[in-house]
Amino acid sequence: MKIIAMIPARYSASRFPGKLMKDLGGESVILKTYKAALNTNLFSEVYVVTDSEIIQKNISDAGGKVLMSKKEHECGSDRIAEAVENIETDIVVNVQGDEPFIDEVSLSKLIDVFKKDTHQEVDLASLKVQITNKEDIENPNNVKVITDVNNMAIYFSRSVIPYHRDAAVNVKYYKHKGVYAFRKQALLDFYKTPMTPLEAAEKIEAIRYQEIGKKIKMVETTVEAVGIDTPEDLEKAKKYLNL
Repeated sequence: MKIIAMIPARYSASRFPGKLMKDLGGESVILKTYKAALNTNLFSEVYVVTDSEIIQKNISDAGGKVLMSKKEHECGSDRIAEAVENIETDIVVNVQGDEPFIDEVSLSKLIDVFKKDTHQEVDLASLKVQITNKEDIENPNNVKVITDVNNMAIYFSRSVIPYHRDAAVNVKYYKHKGVYAFRKQALLDFYKTPMTPLEAAEKIEAIRYQEIGKKIKMVETTVEAVGIDTPEDLEKAKKYLNL
């Protein structure tokens, strides 16, 4: 199986414009993420996929592989699908460009899903992490996921799912982490399908995969990503590196 990593990288970000080019230990955030993905040794190839000439130059000047997006895209899956269409691979792993401290263990678990899936019944694998705080559970910015007994995703929602009607019943809540591993064909099928009704309502791209019949295996992790969404997050990342 050929497994590649794709790192979608937009320059503009509403909460923190240009965050991927901010300095983190002498390198940009996106370059540090790219090198971290390479250093896992999990992938045949690692690419940054961007709409920005600034990011393209930063990665290519460092000897990295970078692809330019030809179109505007609504989500990371679309950006990756356009880039991977003419690349020969079996599995594509989406690595978040604003998470330079890559969780190698979780990525390995995602890849293992496909290594064990001898009948090719799984189209995507993604991560979930248990949440217990009431605010986190009720926060619509946290996408929740429910699964069946085999950890196949049933549904994703910004609402509280499941609804805890009976307080005597022990219920666990899981947040979806937007890290995916895809079979290439699932990614292309997603790309060729217009936004679906439930996806449009919830603004969750994982739902489109479900609405077109793709099977998503969820893998539980206990690692919360150190993402850089705000200037405060960048300062935390610097402290994490002891800078």
